[in-house]
Order: sequence, then C-alpha cells, then structure tokens
Amino acid sequence: MKRRTVEQRASVGSGGFALVPALFLLVVLGALGLAAIRVGAGQQQAVTLGLMQARALAAASSGIEWGAYLATNGTQCASSTTLNLTEGALNGFTVIVTCSVTPFTYNSTTSNNASSYVIKSTATYGTYGQPGYVKRVVTGTFISTNATG
Repeated sequence: MKRRTVEQRASVGSGGFALVPALFLLVVLGALGLAAIRVGAGQQQAVTLGLMQARALAAASSGIEWGAYLATNGTQCASSTTLNLTEGALNGFTVIVTCSVTPFTYNSTTSNNASSYVIKSTATYGTYGQPGYVKRVVTGTFISTNATG
C-alpha cells in the first residue's frame, strides 16, 4: 500500500469546499441585481404615470377653455360634449365637457341680466383598471353679464 503525505491527504478532502461559498455569493448577487432592476422599473413607471397625470390635467383644462369659449360667445351651453384629442402630447385623451347655465338678475333697479355657467371637464386616457389609466376632473364657474339698460 502506498502511503500518502499530509499534503496529499489535505488536498483530497477539500476539493468541493470553495463551491458552497461561491454558489452562495452568486445567489446573493443575483438577488441584489433583481431587486435593483425591480426598483428601477418601479421608478420608471412612477415617472411615466406622473407625466400622464400632468397631461390629463392639461386635457381637462382645455375642456374648460372650450366650454368657456362656447358659453361666453353666445353659443348654447350644451349639456354634454365629447372631445377626442388627436394632436401632440394630448393624443388619445377623451374629454367630456358638461355645462349648466343658471340665469339671474342683479341690480334690480336696472334690467341687468346675467348667466352663471358651471363647466365640468373630465379627461381620461386608457382603460379603467389597467396600469396606464389616468383621469382628471376640473370644474370652472363663469359669469356672463348682458347689460340692457
């Protein structure tokens, strides 16, 4: 029988010892990499949603401007109008503008008539329940006076 030296015996039993820490290190680094990717994707999605919310607010504001233009230029205050925006950053937004008018008289000694217009604009993008869905509602009140005396 052949005798082995101490060095030969030590090298025979330690062949797989470095494999366990190496695998542990790979798993930990992989998990950290995955966490970093998820955080980055979440931040990207939050920024995109914030931008879409700002666009929805701009679309709703444009609906208020449209309703105010119609109301103050003698056009009938329609109960509901739908605008489908197709240009620029507001492409794809649907804006529903509702208007209600209330006539009233002020300064009863003269025949001054006025109308109060309440305009509500709702801008939406996407499908409700989906990740990219945004909605903004803006309300405005305008008074138009028609002095006749």
